[in-house]
Amino acid sequence: MGGQRWRRVGSAVWRSVTVWAVSTVTMLALAGILPDFRIQSVDGDSATTIAATAALGAGAFGLLSSVVWPLLVRALLLVPALVLGVLVFFLNGSLLLLALRLDPSGQSEAAPETAVVVAAVMSAVASATGGALAVRDDDAYRRRLYRLSDRRRRRTPPAGTLSTPGTVFLQLDGVGHDVLVDAVGRGLMPTVAAWLGRGAGARTTHRLTPWRTDWSSQTGASQLGILHGSNHDIPAFRWYEKDTQEIVVCNRPTSAAELQRRAVERTGDSGLLSLDGASRGNLFSGGADQLALVLSVSARRGRENRSRAGYFAYFSDPANAVRTALSFVADVGREIGESTRARLGKRRPRVGRGGLYPFIRAFATVVERDVVVAAVIGDMLAGRASVYADLVAYDEVAHHSGPRSRDAERVLQRLDRSLALIAQVAEHAPRAYRLVLLSDHGQSPGETFRTRYGLGLGELVRAGCGLPVPRKVRRTHSGAEARAAVRAALRRPVEEGGEHHHPAVPASEPLVLASGNLGLVSFPDVPHRMSREEIDARHPALLTTLANHPGVGFVLVRSEEHGGLVLGAHGAAIPLDELDENPGPLAEFGPGAADAVRRTHGFPHVADIMVNSWYDPEEGEVLAFEEQIGSHGGLGGAQGRPFLMSPLTFSAPVRDGEELVGAEQVHRVLRRWLRECDGPQVPLAGAAVDDERVA
Repeated sequence: MGGQRWRRVGSAVWRSVTVWAVSTVTMLALAGILPDFRIQSVDGDSATTIAATAALGAGAFGLLSSVVWPLLVRALLLVPALVLGVLVFFLNGSLLLLALRLDPSGQSEAAPETAVVVAAVMSAVASATGGALAVRDDDAYRRRLYRLSDRRRRRTPPAGTLSTPGTVFLQLDGVGHDVLVDAVGRGLMPTVAAWLGRGAGARTTHRLTPWRTDWSSQTGASQLGILHGSNHDIPAFRWYEKDTQEIVVCNRPTSAAELQRRAVERTGDSGLLSLDGASRGNLFSGGADQLALVLSVSARRGRENRSRAGYFAYFSDPANAVRTALSFVADVGREIGESTRARLGKRRPRVGRGGLYPFIRAFATVVERDVVVAAVIGDMLAGRASVYADLVAYDEVAHHSGPRSRDAERVLQRLDRSLALIAQVAEHAPRAYRLVLLSDHGQSPGETFRTRYGLGLGELVRAGCGLPVPRKVRRTHSGAEARAAVRAALRRPVEEGGEHHHPAVPASEPLVLASGNLGLVSFPDVPHRMSREEIDARHPALLTTLANHPGVGFVLVRSEEHGGLVLGAHGAAIPLDELDENPGPLAEFGPGAADAVRRTHGFPHVADIMVNSWYDPEEGEVLAFEEQIGSHGGLGGAQGRPFLMSPLTFSAPVRDGEELVGAEQVHRVLRRWLRECDGPQVPLAGAAVDDERVA
């Protein structure tokens, strides 16, 4: 044992000296290239003096990076991640300037902007050198990754010492089942392909199962159901609650915390990850103790909130900080270039991608990915029993570039490399790990409602209510038809000359919210959910205008006579309990649509009017009520068909011939698999799934 310890110490010293030597050479090279960076006197020095000065400078910079950098990052934990990514360059440059000031010869100096460049290059070179030296040393590689996780334990359990396997759930946000299959078939995701047994010599280790989302096909509803076992009363991504008079938005920290509280109260269980679990990059905690970038706890303050610790764990290594910052800048440039090409090439459909969007995208595709992957690696090396992590890169890019765009394909390739890294690190973990890959929803392509019709859903609702709308909206075909319907319903004469006749309406106006291709219309001045009869009495043309619009697939309202009622074009009005025999406008939305609509109708906070956009089953296209050309949130197409990819050692998610439906059922399947990790460590005979185990 003693000899092994000394060998490890000797190996660490050798690597440190090598990195120092490479950093010294890098500093010498940069001093010769950059005019504003000098490590010798004006009159010139001997080669020995210059080399000694560079060695001292490189050593001081490395020492400051190791000691001062973690303290700086911890002090900046409350700084938004987007700002922290920009500060990385300036902080690193400041450390280099300080290192040069420590040179006893006083001959070294650099302009501030040059110091930023020198520090970035030296950090990147040092990181690459250290990583290359550690590749052939498994223990060193594991320890290096372990340090990135900011684990408080001083020592890592030896590989293979824990008897039961752990489980890592990796969520590829927004990647639909068909998109994954296509990416595997085209060679974009070789790691996933190998797990599925595709390719020469590949051994099948995983099975791929599609599942069907609820009506609200978005991360808030799906992830709450998956992690906490209940997504009851989540009608959309955003909705208005009349009892509290507040708009709930799933990705708002206060809303996420409240939704998690409600789910825990309803189920009586803290979540999927309550036993030695970790939650990384998610909207909800799942009951985990170890948290990083978890939205539902991000609004808290105090020692109990470790959500921001993920940033410290990653950025405490200056080399990581610089590498991620450089990748961040590169991705911003990539997005600007791609959006410019799309605009010059007049691609259709297309949405605006300017303003802050390039930076928001780079955060999702670079910063969030790097921090979450590093946290997952640390969790595995620390031997956590269960980990759930969300990688949001694809979802963010697909919204603006399209689900099958070249941009989105590149993101899938980079995500596959992250999966490969996690799989490699699992080999060094103290316990065996089973990797489960899943998505929370897909995305459906299509142009926006506004692009096709010249007005948004909110403006169509206002026109249908007879409320004033902008002149350009009145001139659209949809706006003119809506206003004509209002005049006909109120028996008003056709407008002539400059006269405009508006019906008297209550002071309160309808509140219209959008969640992908799902729209919600609420009347805030009415404390209860309005019925069809009440809406018709107040706004006689509104429901007819919506149901008959070519961009609307169907409308859900409450009826005093029939209960729930689905409205469609040409006067279609189907009670919910008759949808199985006569699906009416739901026929094109496929099996399960009626059940999804009936379930949502029973939610306490469903909107007065629920509007689902038109859907083309042949092209798989929908019309988003938001400015997105890849959308999700309602019914129609790939958005409602995500995937679940599980190791063959787990029992099958469902029996042959059955379908996996709803996030709550996915939760029950994942819980069953966690129980199996504590039981027989072989595939169950026939992978049977009985009712007791599913429950």
